[in-house]
Amino acid sequence: MDWHSIDRFLIGEAWAGARINAHLTMLCDTIGPRWASSPAEWQTVNYIREQFTASGLVNTALEEYSLKSWRYTAATAHLVEDDLAIHLLPFNRCPPVAVTAPLVDVGFGTPHEIADQQGKLPGSIAIMALVFEPFTPPMPLSARLAALAHAGAVAAVVVDRKDGGRVEYHSAGDWIDPGPDEHPLPAVAVSRETGGRLRKRAQQGGSLHIQVMSEFFTAPAHNTVAELSGSIWPAEHLLLGGHHDTVYGTPGGNDNASGTIVVLETARVLARLQQELGISPGRTIRFATYSAEEQTLQGAYAYVAQHHGAEPAPRLAINLDELAAGNMKGLVLAFPHLRPLIQQQFDAMGDGLTCHVMAQLDYSSDHFPFIRAGIDAAFLWRWRFAGRHADSDFHHEPGDTTDKVRPRELKEYIGQLARLLLRLSYIAPAAWPVNQITVPAVLARLERERGQVVRVA
Repeated sequence: MDWHSIDRFLIGEAWAGARINAHLTMLCDTIGPRWASSPAEWQTVNYIREQFTASGLVNTALEEYSLKSWRYTAATAHLVEDDLAIHLLPFNRCPPVAVTAPLVDVGFGTPHEIADQQGKLPGSIAIMALVFEPFTPPMPLSARLAALAHAGAVAAVVVDRKDGGRVEYHSAGDWIDPGPDEHPLPAVAVSRETGGRLRKRAQQGGSLHIQVMSEFFTAPAHNTVAELSGSIWPAEHLLLGGHHDTVYGTPGGNDNASGTIVVLETARVLARLQQELGISPGRTIRFATYSAEEQTLQGAYAYVAQHHGAEPAPRLAINLDELAAGNMKGLVLAFPHLRPLIQQQFDAMGDGLTCHVMAQLDYSSDHFPFIRAGIDAAFLWRWRFAGRHADSDFHHEPGDTTDKVRPRELKEYIGQLARLLLRLSYIAPAAWPVNQITVPAVLARLERERGQVVRVA
């Protein structure tokens, strides 16, 4: 393989042939918020399939599954004593609630703070900071909300960390094992400024009325898939994917039009290599976009359930999420056995990229269903780490618009991922370290790590 010429082509096509701005306009401006199970999501998946087909990929498909979805029609609150309206957002997938109760300030929601308010919490609405208490062992938000529910609180008001009246959608549950405890109690988010006002009222013995009108329902949703067939080991494959859905009310430029676009463009660039230079991948490269990442990763779970077991698992599944948060630094693997192999490819590419291994099994995005199934999975070393762009803080809110996405950096991602995937596709099966991870071992590790705050750097 003349990797120098191949790299020149892939990098050049990633830059000169880019359709990033057209995709951004369609996904974020024309379609807009893409809540899974909505008509906008249906428009999205058809657009993605059309783009895969136009690029010349094969086996393009929409894979339907049954989504346990949610919607809300109203979320209001007011301070009872002076009937002052309070702006809030319900937590993602918040159950319906209509309650009037005393406000109790529990600080950061740590065990000692909950114990201090133990006598006041039954039947109350607790107000709690989203961030961790300084100098104390960090507790996940889900664990703190569960502790409040156990102490008798009937609802929680969570104070966002952002300034300027901004507030975003959050999730309440432990996504290590989403299920009956997805929502230990109804929870809503308020801005930092509103939180300060509510804390003062709590000290004065004030009460709050909260109403969230919401419902859970089942509806069809769709993942998308497409392939470039391998020329040597077509039955084996690598997988590049990312979610196409958003939370309510956000155009989702960073989260996750950025990842969706890099899936589309990496597929296009590799297809152009095949069309113009006749170079196909050695093993099949599959591309996918997942539905309902924002709804407990249900789309990725559906993908794994449909494909894992019915066919060989991918040699590696790479997940792309929030790529507008900073430049690519490398790859983060769930399991360590592929680390030397990946690092060899990075060294050959000469971009200074590094391969790392998760200290804990990260459950924050669509790589996690693959990890639970014992499949080698990874995400990119970039967002949430050192060097994060300030614009990426517009997350799960209407400000996550197209201007938060840097097309130049996405071009770098596309070129680097195309080069990495093509190199991996030509590594002979005998040279791949054997994945000896078992599902029982993964589940046992997850149980040991339950309640920990996942280390991300």
